[in-house]
Amino acid sequence: MTEVRVPTLGESVTEATVATWFKKPGDSVAVDEMLCELETDKVTVEVPSPVAGTLADIVANEGDTVGVDALLANISEGGEAVASAPAAAEAPKAETTAAAIDVMVPTLGESVTEATVSTWFKKVGDTVAQDEMLCELETDKVSVEVPSPAAGVLTDIVANEGDTVEASAKLAVISGGAGASAAAPAAAPAAVASAPASGADIKDGPAAEKAMAEAGVARNAVTGTGRDGRATKADVAAAVAAASAAPAPAAAAPRAPVPADDAAREERVKMTKLRQTIAKRLKDSQNTAAMLTTYNEVDMTETMALRKQYKDLFEKKHGVRLGFMSFFTKACCHALKEVPEVNAEIDGTDIVYKNFVHMGIAAGTPQGLVVPVIRDADSMSFAEIEGAIAEKGKRARDGKLSMAEMQGGTFTISNGGVYGSLMSSPILNPPQSGILGMHKIQDRPMVINGEIKIRPMMYLALSYDHRIVDGKGAVTFLVRVKEALEDPRRLLMDL
Repeated sequence: MTEVRVPTLGESVTEATVATWFKKPGDSVAVDEMLCELETDKVTVEVPSPVAGTLADIVANEGDTVGVDALLANISEGGEAVASAPAAAEAPKAETTAAAIDVMVPTLGESVTEATVSTWFKKVGDTVAQDEMLCELETDKVSVEVPSPAAGVLTDIVANEGDTVEASAKLAVISGGAGASAAAPAAAPAAVASAPASGADIKDGPAAEKAMAEAGVARNAVTGTGRDGRATKADVAAAVAAASAAPAPAAAAPRAPVPADDAAREERVKMTKLRQTIAKRLKDSQNTAAMLTTYNEVDMTETMALRKQYKDLFEKKHGVRLGFMSFFTKACCHALKEVPEVNAEIDGTDIVYKNFVHMGIAAGTPQGLVVPVIRDADSMSFAEIEGAIAEKGKRARDGKLSMAEMQGGTFTISNGGVYGSLMSSPILNPPQSGILGMHKIQDRPMVINGEIKIRPMMYLALSYDHRIVDGKGAVTFLVRVKEALEDPRRLLMDL
């Protein structure tokens, strides 16, 4: 029997939701044939079959949340009969009665090397189910919930609340047992019964408290299933779902009546993990950075003329269309050399200057905004930049970008002009210190050498982190971009 497990999901991603199973138990599968699809807060991951055989059983069903390396399914190979799957499933239970399974600190994310154990939801002797939340860790960036890697009994807690642990350190030990899964449902009511009715004396984990604050849910409306009745994020989600399903109080009807026909036409859709992450990262950026935006405008006459003159020859030779993004990318790379703090980031009390440009190009997709990264854009030609943008943009719309392709950017360009935006203030993509907003090209009357002429103008917006970038540097950067676009020959002469 071959196990199918959750693959590595990417840097700082510790869990996923089983979105779709393409096969059912009893189906024959070939090597590398797609078995299921997982959805993380950033991308969709397809899980291929590691061997040829028959899908014996599915352990994680659609809608289940699973951690990295969690068991998804079992495949019987060769002469193994599918009918033997139930017996095979029971055998490990007997074998793992005395087996000890270590609970380790999960991957904490880029540049994060340690965490603090903030809350244990279980105590020694408690029965736990696979993927049930054991404890919560706090880093300087996020709170991380640690799920149980297997069903069993929590026999030892190595790192207590308040302890600082390094990445991959041991947190606890779980002993597998035949009765663990059956006993798990009974354990939850016991925890609930031991919790105070008000929850006032219980210190919930930061993730649960944040979830309650964001959802506007009172603590006494959440039934905690963690240790000593502590609430978990799952408990908050359950309380929100229950409140949504419950009928509105009669007293509220006169105050805020909802016509029946309007209610029938409403549609409630759960946010995808990608949309949840977009919302969280944008708000975190506003809360963390000292964000400021400076504006300028650029006369696109010369750039448009140059593009019009060479676009056919360019496409014929390079096999890719000549757009405006390559001009803006080149202009930004040029300006970043002169104002390196816009291409830097803050790490604690250090400023990390990047001697390269990994350019993020924001792209709108049906699933939400993603930012694929073009690495070493400062050393690429116009044709290479246009080719990379076209290729990554297509895969972004198809949902085929990998985690690695959306990480490591040092600066970002966002083109709201393609949707008709005339002016906006883009939000930083942390930990980056700058983002350039492009907008619609619109003919406007301009005074040129004392005469009024109609020129194709575009507003530019640079949002920057004022903690690291001063006003002078931000304005200088934007002026250099403006100069390069109004006279593209400056890029060739490095002026």
